[in-house]
Amino acid sequence: MNNENPVSVLNDLLHITNDRIEGFARVEGKVWEMYSELKPQYDHMITEAKIFKNELINLITERNGTPDDSASTAGAIHRAWIDIRNAIPGKNREKATLENVSFGEKTAVEAYEAALYSGDLDEECRKTIDDQLYKLRQSYETFSKISEYKD
Repeated sequence: MNNENPVSVLNDLLHITNDRIEGFARVEGKVWEMYSELKPQYDHMITEAKIFKNELINLITERNGTPDDSASTAGAIHRAWIDIRNAIPGKNREKATLENVSFGEKTAVEAYEAALYSGDLDEECRKTIDDQLYKLRQSYETFSKISEYKD
């Protein structure tokens, strides 16, 4: 198997993971005053994302690739849009912030699914990505239920 394809796919997932980490850093403390029951899961997601990042970097390096340890342009644009949206006075910015977390997790799940089924990953990569995808789906499920929470 050519190592170029897996490295490219893994670098794409590394960008997504970096997008998640940067997005998590933007969630303000006041969100947790209103949604304190979600804070432990959120903290767990941050820790997991950092573990994912290290695992992806290791997989890339093991395949003689160079990790592109940056965030994506699309992620930067999305974060800028969120910043603008949050600057506009609104009814419940905290809930909107958590809806953005859900959107980000959904996007990550979709990217991981595409990578997993691309056919470009070797068995070790598929195992790691499948494990990470399972955890991503769990966090997405938690944050996709945000509509059930108070306004």
